[in-house]
Amino acid sequence: MTVVRLQEPSMIRPAAASPPSGSASATDLLRWPIVGALLRWRHVRTATQIVLLLIAVVVVLHGLLGPQLAPKNLATVLTWIHYRGLLIGALLAAGNVFCGACPMILVRDLARRVHPPARHWPRWLGGKWVALAGFAVVLFVYELFDLWALPAATAWLVVGYFGAAVLVDVLFTGAAFCKHVCPVGQFNFIASTLSPLEVGVREPAICQACKTVDCIKGRRDAASPAIVIQRGCELALFLPSKVGNLDCTFCLDCVQACPHDNVAIDVRVPGDELVDDRVRSAIGRLSRRPDLAALALLFTFGAVLNAFAMIGPVYAVEHWIAQALRTQSETPVLALVYVVALGVIPLALCVGAAWLTRGLVATSASVINVAVRYAYALVPFGVGVWLAHYGFHFLSGIWTIVPVAQSAMMDVAGAALLGEPNWRWLGMRPGAVFPLQIGAVLLGTLGSLVLAYRVSDREYPDRAGRAALPWMVLIGGLALLALWILAQPMEMRGTGLGG
Repeated sequence: MTVVRLQEPSMIRPAAASPPSGSASATDLLRWPIVGALLRWRHVRTATQIVLLLIAVVVVLHGLLGPQLAPKNLATVLTWIHYRGLLIGALLAAGNVFCGACPMILVRDLARRVHPPARHWPRWLGGKWVALAGFAVVLFVYELFDLWALPAATAWLVVGYFGAAVLVDVLFTGAAFCKHVCPVGQFNFIASTLSPLEVGVREPAICQACKTVDCIKGRRDAASPAIVIQRGCELALFLPSKVGNLDCTFCLDCVQACPHDNVAIDVRVPGDELVDDRVRSAIGRLSRRPDLAALALLFTFGAVLNAFAMIGPVYAVEHWIAQALRTQSETPVLALVYVVALGVIPLALCVGAAWLTRGLVATSASVINVAVRYAYALVPFGVGVWLAHYGFHFLSGIWTIVPVAQSAMMDVAGAALLGEPNWRWLGMRPGAVFPLQIGAVLLGTLGSLVLAYRVSDREYPDRAGRAALPWMVLIGGLALLALWILAQPMEMRGTGLGG
């Protein structure tokens, strides 16, 4: 049994381990006067986890015990309006900070004190396939049961997430839930590839000379090696060979574990890692990871479908399918929509584009291999659509939290301690948000076009333009579809008493 024992900061970084020579990068956040001190504080993760855990408790309690009208309940307002909007914004601005502050890991760590895990995640379940299925199921269940309108169901969903995290991680070592199961984590991983920040090393030479690899193994008590003073990266991302933000939860355990103070949070080109096919720690080559390519496609086409499900034309499509199937049940109709939109169409379009590229450049690579190499180029467009969609709900309902919190306080205290709720507090008008949505989609589309060309330039440098053409046509078509969707009236889910 491994015992985790808290130690003073001086025990984490002995006086003998001096910082590396050379000047620190001006863009390394860990070297900034105030921000750096906060990020290097060994309890910063626990502090943020406690804050989010308290919010989760409030969400669950109000979801179960509060009014079951979505615009009046903290569970639906905080989860489906504010959390999602803040999530996509934070991922783009600062990286995977929400995974770093995930309260489920705090609860899991406490559970592991009672039942330490003893098993390794099964090899036959490796990769992202389980998480991909969970991602698709969450998208489907959200729409089928209108979770945005059900406070109690939203509360139980939160409880279910916590339960799943604890169950998986008291059975399996490392961060099995984060790496292989969590749908939200996979969303965060793929979106954080567009973040300008990345955890890396300051001086590669110091890592080459390091014999202890504490950033992976963790720091252990010299007198009692079974006692872990500070754990290393649970996702096995060895910093010297780490590339990008995929699978990085931004937990900063490596910052605390490194005895040489050689970890940096530095600025990089957003999206650059999606065209970098170097072998990377714990991941390998992106071109040899069909599961990650499938995640990129699910992320991208899920963004389009999730937005399409909120406009009027979707009901015409569902009505036509219901007539064709001769059913009045929504479940098989919606299931068919999701199978086609998240499986059949993405596969057909990408295989078609890959087949055209293969023919245009006369390569011997298989169609699937070409499709996998280009699939990652769609991610910036997907991020743009998610930002446009979640940003719409967040900005159009940003102030709803004020009257909902006031009402919740009245439910608890029986008095208007925060003032009387003013239910007219909503947010920006949809017409004012629309230009921002268009900008998000166009920026994402531009990013995808650039990445598609860069992949072509990497794979077929003498025929880059010809190789990229099918993918540019695909990206352009998806962009036109997204712009048409956003131009339609979108449901104001949970942002007003009538919604």
